[in-house]
Amino acid sequence: MRELSGVGFACGSATVVNAMSTGKGAAFGVDLWLEARVRLSERIRGIAGRTVGVRESPRLVEICVRKVLERLGVQDLGARICTYSDIPVAVGLSSSSAAANAAVLATLMALGERMRPEEVLEISVAAAIEAGVTLTGAFDDAAASLLATGVITDNRKMKILGKFEVDPSFRVAIFIPRGKKLYTKSLRGKDFSQIASGVEEVHRMALDGDVWTAMTLNGILYSSVLGHDLTPTFVALSSGVVAAGITGKGPATVAVGSPEAISETVRNWRRLSGRIILTSPAKRWTQNVVRD
Repeated sequence: MRELSGVGFACGSATVVNAMSTGKGAAFGVDLWLEARVRLSERIRGIAGRTVGVRESPRLVEICVRKVLERLGVQDLGARICTYSDIPVAVGLSSSSAAANAAVLATLMALGERMRPEEVLEISVAAAIEAGVTLTGAFDDAAASLLATGVITDNRKMKILGKFEVDPSFRVAIFIPRGKKLYTKSLRGKDFSQIASGVEEVHRMALDGDVWTAMTLNGILYSSVLGHDLTPTFVALSSGVVAAGITGKGPATVAVGSPEAISETVRNWRRLSGRIILTSPAKRWTQNVVRD
């Protein structure tokens, strides 16, 4: 009787360029993590998941487990999967991408298998689309989450066009407006064409190495369409950070900079109504089930 178990980890990410208008994006990993635990057994029927600590559907991680089992030709095992996370949901910090990646990695560990990063991302993105938690497949977010680094991507071609490292001395502050969440399904049919040319230029800036200017401009562009308050962004910029802007579809604002600038940002953000998270860029890391 086969009884297998595995654990997977993936980090959240912050947006540099949102891919919703052009299909091209950029993001970097942040030091907020999600853990997935998988149990596989011949005695378990079907695949069932549970999200611990949050009221979110486990459908995404269930799909991920199913897709890994199908990819590897495993037909005789059922699965139970639980996720534990310190990534806030529905605020733009890639909680769904982290959940998908961690679920895939946990299933691979349980089976004693390894996959290339491209294969893991293919499964994670396909599962996210099937679960309806993404408009673009969020390949940029998924890649930043899996690799715990900065990536510049073509989401439509599922290609990483470039990578960048965030200065390890930098700190990251996140401002989440009180009582606000924004789910992807609410944006279906949203017209982003008015900002597409600007976002295309911002993506080129990121590819050319001007990542932080790109991040700030991206946030301003998307806030103009999504209606997000730019006050947290301007407060952070006036506090001396290198970049600040809406992450993902929002409503969270992410600021990046020196410890001194981030401390000043946090002090000033405390005058606003919302939750503040202080963290760091993720340290580049991949689980040993991911092969080069």
